[in-house]
Amino acid sequence: MWKFNDLPYTRPDADSLKAALRSSIDHLTAAKDYAQAREAFNEQQELRRSFSTMYTIASIRQTIDTANEFYAGEMAFLHRLEAEMIPFNKAALEALLATPFRAQFEEDLGGELFIKSELEKRLQDESIIQDRIEESDLEEEYKKIAASCKTTFKGEERNFYGLLKFMEDPDRATRKAAFEEWAKLYEGVSEQLDNVYDRLIAVRLRMAEKLGFNDYIEMAYAQMGRVDYTAKDVESFREQVREVIVPAALRYRQAQAARIGVDKLKYYDENYMFPDGNADPVGGEDVLLPIGQRMYSELSPETAEFFDFMVEHALFDLTSRPGKHLGGYCTGLPAYNAPFIFSNFNGTAADVGVLTHEAGHAFAAYTAIRTQPIMEYYGSTSEINEIHSMSMEHFTYPWLKDLFGEDNAAKAKYAHLADAFMVVPYLVSVDEFQHRVFENPTMSGAERRKAWKDIETKYLPWRDYDGNAFLDGGGFWMQKQHVFLYPFYYIDYALAQTCAFELYGRMKTSPDAAWEDYLRLCRAGGSQGYFALLTLAKLSNPFHPGAVARAVGHVVKELDDSGV
Repeated sequence: MWKFNDLPYTRPDADSLKAALRSSIDHLTAAKDYAQAREAFNEQQELRRSFSTMYTIASIRQTIDTANEFYAGEMAFLHRLEAEMIPFNKAALEALLATPFRAQFEEDLGGELFIKSELEKRLQDESIIQDRIEESDLEEEYKKIAASCKTTFKGEERNFYGLLKFMEDPDRATRKAAFEEWAKLYEGVSEQLDNVYDRLIAVRLRMAEKLGFNDYIEMAYAQMGRVDYTAKDVESFREQVREVIVPAALRYRQAQAARIGVDKLKYYDENYMFPDGNADPVGGEDVLLPIGQRMYSELSPETAEFFDFMVEHALFDLTSRPGKHLGGYCTGLPAYNAPFIFSNFNGTAADVGVLTHEAGHAFAAYTAIRTQPIMEYYGSTSEINEIHSMSMEHFTYPWLKDLFGEDNAAKAKYAHLADAFMVVPYLVSVDEFQHRVFENPTMSGAERRKAWKDIETKYLPWRDYDGNAFLDGGGFWMQKQHVFLYPFYYIDYALAQTCAFELYGRMKTSPDAAWEDYLRLCRAGGSQGYFALLTLAKLSNPFHPGAVARAVGHVVKELDDSGV
């Protein structure tokens, strides 16, 4: 029985890969009937499945230990090979789009394949090969800078995640001290991060111009697969958040200050929800994983099968340690029909969030890869994918008593629901910041910080950094890795959260129906477009006027009625 740590990694042979893809393109072009065309297409699927798996194994192992020189070298090689494959991938897309058997492909696989292929073709061009390599190198440079940050706090060496636990400490002085160390780490590398971001902006603008986009925003939307809506629609959604969620979130922050006994909530108080301390999980990875396995065995037959598979094949790396990349993610190993979950456990409720949020991603991937016929459909666009993860957080509320202990379950649920609601203004802040940056790409680092401060004041009126000059000056944006690595992704969390809230409302009244709607969405993968998938799951369009207010109404009522 294989386990992730035992999986072999073999560097793909560039010449063989290019020759094999070129041969499959020739087969597709020369096909005499649909059977031959489909066989050639299947050859390309196998090549992609193999390359993607090797790439992912190397990527996971490099993020587990950013100081690992072998996998750092392999990622540099793979980034270059990925860029070199652009003309071959473009030729494959052109051959598929030109096939005389398109009608049979669409009847067999659905029309979404060709929509995705048209969009992807627009993003592939030999002129950006060196730019893609440069972008990947800069992203790796950012990861190394962030992973290298560490300080000594309370007698131990700690990174960003090691400090977060202390920013939830019942002792306010400890929270403040941890916050100051956390901020100092970012301030210490701020010049390096500004420099990396300057160069990322420049290379992304260059690619957009070479590919014929009006600006990088339009290119980024294409990269994200956004064909159903525009930046103007997103702007209107952000305005719904400002009008509906921000005032209620401000009210909850003011109530939190009174509840924990402080005159004015500071940033280091925001994660401290209760006067007697937050609800922490009952243990670390060795305790939480067995509880998670039991939870998913009880939730549904589908989740039972999924989580047993994850445990059996050791498809996790969860505990924080020096040199490990920040954050958490779920990725996939298509050759093994397997997801993989990466995180940084730190002893807070965020650890349980991994077992629900990232497991939601993993469950959707596990399900789609066994349901959908082609790789293009194994996952959807991120505003759908995040519905999978955020909804799973709500589906698992009945097991909070096991994950946090019976006495802490109510606190854990309130904290999670309140945070899910109050974080939405921050999510749209990050999105507006990125729009502002690429609408004004010549801004200096100081001007970017001013832009962030203006946006923060608009959406986060309660935010108070207690006189920390770096953060008061707008430096907080630097702590969000998505800005560097996954441009324009962050709005998808906010869009998805409104849909997850809608599903959560249905869970309260019709749990079986809610689960079936959710399962239907997971099984569909990326086989349909964004709006079509929302309809499939009986979810509302977040861009429609009043959609945000309708989605969050029951959440506001539950929080108001909680008695907390």
